[in-house]
Amino acid sequence: MPVKYFIVLPGVAGSFEEECRQCLNQLVEIRNSGYTPLKINIFIEQPDFEAFLSARKSVATAVDDAFKDACPALSITVQPPERSYKIAIEAAFIVPGSLKITSKSYKSIPYIICESESGKGIWAGGVSGYSHPDDTRIAAVKAFDLMLEILENEKMSADNIVRQWNYIGNILNVSEEIQNYQIFNEVRSEYYHRYRNTKGYPAATGIGMKHGGVILDFFALKPDKSVIINPVSNPDQVNAYDYGQQVLKGFPDKRNSIKHPPQFERGLILSNKKDTTLFISGTAAIIGQDTIGADDIGKQTLVTIENIRKVADRNRISSITGRQMLYEEKFSLLRVYIKRQNDFKLVRTICSDHFPQIPAIFLEADICRDDLLVEIEAEVELN
Repeated sequence: MPVKYFIVLPGVAGSFEEECRQCLNQLVEIRNSGYTPLKINIFIEQPDFEAFLSARKSVATAVDDAFKDACPALSITVQPPERSYKIAIEAAFIVPGSLKITSKSYKSIPYIICESESGKGIWAGGVSGYSHPDDTRIAAVKAFDLMLEILENEKMSADNIVRQWNYIGNILNVSEEIQNYQIFNEVRSEYYHRYRNTKGYPAATGIGMKHGGVILDFFALKPDKSVIINPVSNPDQVNAYDYGQQVLKGFPDKRNSIKHPPQFERGLILSNKKDTTLFISGTAAIIGQDTIGADDIGKQTLVTIENIRKVADRNRISSITGRQMLYEEKFSLLRVYIKRQNDFKLVRTICSDHFPQIPAIFLEADICRDDLLVEIEAEVELN
């Protein structure tokens, strides 16, 4: 399913409301030029959780007013863009006519149904109870419950999840010797063990956001028999679900004797008769299972890019799919998370050198390890 991504930034600095209005006007212009909105990710800066809830409500209302019955999936997270901007938007659109698109909502969470000869897909964002910002376990349970309810509402299950984004408030915080990211991983493990019966895992990103809570976005697909879904590993990295106990932070929670590792594939190939898409999970400067280039943002960015290229290697993908891939790398999107605002310029320069003219958005967020400074996810079309 070819998706076209747009990065939308305010044209003129102003108040949050003014910048939001400028960005929404640009999105409407894109829609009016002939594209159908699929999913909109809005990244903002807000001082605290209550301010975030207020801002989220006003932004969601503005998006609903702008798109009305064709409201796309929507995710709003506190992951600030580069300073001087108060808002940045990554928007996914498709060309009309290529799919049957239906906009739906469940408990005020908008989502999109895509139907074609290849099957039925769901794009959903902002899946969260928006409560319990100081209790990651409860927040994660509520988010996973909602995700499963949306899937069940569409006669699908956790087995159908292809790509998942996991936004974890204060991801590095440790409470009672258990890190918030580890708490999230325990909940994810419990739900996957209980509700996933298929082999392997989705492609995924697990990333920090300012303030508490857990928000999930996902793409799920109920494919026909012509669709092939294959995991892709990186020969230079241990699969995340095979990480040893020594690299997982803190202690196990009281429910388990061990700490469960992150459960996701380094990449996932989705291939039908016409198109092949590679979803590359959140990727960092890890070789084997060890962090490389501690406190060296330039080195970490280069190692991360090399890891991404290993996942996207055409020869390995050809051997996995059984199809000869004669493509040039066609990256359709980069999303880059940077721990420190002062590193934005260097990371942006390196990414632009390696991925010229690719839609890319740069955001401030804590990465899942204290010594990781950057994480990059990508989407690649292999046609």
